Amino acid sequence: MELSTTVIELRYALDTFFFLMSGALVMWMAAGFAMLEAGLVRSKNTTEILTKNVCLYAIACTMYLLVGYNIMYVDNSEGGWLPSLGFLIGTQGEGADHSLESDFFFQVVFVATAMSVVSGAVAERMKLWAFLIFSVVLTAFIYPVEGYWTWGGGFLSEAGFSDFAGSGIVHMAGAAAALAGVLLLGARKGKYGKNGQIYPIPGSNLPLATLGTFILWFGWFGFNGGSQLMISDFENATAVGQIFLNTNAAAAAGAIIALAVCKATWGKADLTMILNGALAGLVAITADPLSPSPVAAITIGGLAGALVVLSIVGLDKLKIDDPVGAISVHGTCGLFGLLAVPFTNADATFGAQLFGAAVIFAWVFGASLLVWGVLKATMGIRVGEEEELEGMDFHDCGVDAYPEFVSVK
Repeated sequence: MELSTTVIELRYALDTFFFLMSGALVMWMAAGFAMLEAGLVRSKNTTEILTKNVCLYAIACTMYLLVGYNIMYVDNSEGGWLPSLGFLIGTQGEGADHSLESDFFFQVVFVATAMSVVSGAVAERMKLWAFLIFSVVLTAFIYPVEGYWTWGGGFLSEAGFSDFAGSGIVHMAGAAAALAGVLLLGARKGKYGKNGQIYPIPGSNLPLATLGTFILWFGWFGFNGGSQLMISDFENATAVGQIFLNTNAAAAAGAIIALAVCKATWGKADLTMILNGALAGLVAITADPLSPSPVAAITIGGLAGALVVLSIVGLDKLKIDDPVGAISVHGTCGLFGLLAVPFTNADATFGAQLFGAAVIFAWVFGASLLVWGVLKATMGIRVGEEEELEGMDFHDCGVDAYPEFVSVK
């Protein structure tokens, strides 16, 4: 039986609204990243990290509108690897389930999320303008190309690679770009001793970091739920409910297991590890938040919560300085999420998942390393010792985040 025109229009309106509201939730994650990072850096670098987060979001929205969305979705060949190059977002196709503009809005906030991963990892020693130039390249070109290979119908999707909402496409990609920058940038002054010592550099505002984590947790319901793409019938509405349940369960398990690992290892409840445990669970379940049972979602989230603690400690031993743990949360646990998919989704294979993860990492890491390298050789990517000592707020922004406090140099 054919649906009446009224029912079709109502479903179109509902699915469009669902896209817009999901996108708005993901946009709110920009605030979460800003608060989390501002809480985990020192007070003398707070204004600068907030400036980065506001500007990277604005750059992502602009560049993805001008060229990025077109590269990722418009006039590309099925199963190909070389995207077309055009401008803006194309035109609405016949028989669409939702408006083209709502689709763009939902996609653009994902791009900003990938770039937000980078800002925390390179915090406290990267030049502001080098970071912003890199943001232009990542959001306009690097991310859209691998996005075409996967969600845009390119060769990775044809190969059977499965990534429901972006554990690899968004999170691991952001971590790969961050890792390339960190390797060329080096560690913060005073982080590592000559004989292998690791000196903790505490963040300035753990209440703010906690608020940021809860905002990210909240926004993730739009991130994963909206990726179902429809809600206007029984099957899709039920699926969205399952996605919400699994997303929440994985985050909760990640926090609990990170707490347990910290207690067993150091005898303390390390709040920063617990926060990263919740985020690790969210990243891991993002690869497939629909197929797992609730118990499986708890298992995936819990394993990610343990893994992120081990990864953060391991990277520190390798002298890879990541002030907020972004590479571990989004990279290590993003990869884990991809490899966990075949355990609950019979349509996915380990071979396809490994292939997709390797291609995404190699492309984003390689392209990012090239861009960071060019920036380092031309304008430089690291601030001077005096600037780092006095704080980025004074030199880059001219405004202290906490002017009533006396900064400890």
